[in-house]
Amino acid sequence: MTSTATAAKGPLSAPDSATAAEVIRARHLSGHRADGNRLALVIEGGGSRGVYSSGMVQALEELGLSTIFDAVYGTSAGALNGAWLLCGRAATGMRSWTDPTIMRRVVDPVRIVRGRPVFDLHYLVHGVYDGVEPMDFPAILANPTSFHPVATDIRTGQAVDLAPHIVDKATLLTALRASAGLPLLAGPPVVLAGAGYLDGGLAESVPIRMAVRAGVTHALVLRTRRTDELRPPASLLHRVVGGGYMRTIAHGAYRAWTQRPGQQALEDRALTDLGDKVLQIHPPTGSPAVESAARDTDLLTRALDIGRAAAHTTLDDIVHPA
Repeated sequence: MTSTATAAKGPLSAPDSATAAEVIRARHLSGHRADGNRLALVIEGGGSRGVYSSGMVQALEELGLSTIFDAVYGTSAGALNGAWLLCGRAATGMRSWTDPTIMRRVVDPVRIVRGRPVFDLHYLVHGVYDGVEPMDFPAILANPTSFHPVATDIRTGQAVDLAPHIVDKATLLTALRASAGLPLLAGPPVVLAGAGYLDGGLAESVPIRMAVRAGVTHALVLRTRRTDELRPPASLLHRVVGGGYMRTIAHGAYRAWTQRPGQQALEDRALTDLGDKVLQIHPPTGSPAVESAARDTDLLTRALDIGRAAAHTTLDDIVHPA
């Protein structure tokens, strides 16, 4: 198994000239983060495609890298996977992706003909994460690594860091649902601290720009698309139905909706501009495409294993140099 890891070219302001790989290695070896840098884990969204980053997150836990980050930024499924890493249960938490009973309940396309959401996020977050496969919420809240789920404000269409609104278990659960609230497919906007939010991927699927604005100097970025995989164009039905929904329910975010076709190129350029202060891990070439609403657990199991292997391939030599 081979992975695709990309370190872009071009400087990012930092206290020293260390690359992301060098910061990761030094922190792993020393066991502390007092190096004058600010290292973030940034996890791309993508609905069910997030199974790739779930395997990558599991590899981080296995490699003993859970504590090296100053912050974790995640969008949609990336936020969910980041929460599992911060609570110390990444390996067990990822079992939800491969459980047919859970996935059939979480993703059910038939529900849309009955006027109900395709994605049952309430069941996933409140039923699975707070019951079937319990997430350690107090551990996330107390973790010295700050957690930054990203959502889209329906009034402005801008990406919003929900971290300031997370003060207890209830607001943490709400933030996870808000970050992953796919328009139309996951029900109405989620309200947190008096504002309505939809999936963060509307505005920033890879929240690296938000992380840099907050002072991050280096980042490990977990991607859910291969380097040769482009976002497919939206179908006419998707544009008409989805656009009508956005104009009615979240008019302020409609502009973000219309700009989504160019989002991948914009984010890829932003990452390229950050130079070797960023290390990216992609699913390797030849990995199967996973649709955002996929629930085939054989496919999801394969993708999870591929993501895990890709992260090990990239990071093993960094944390265990010959």
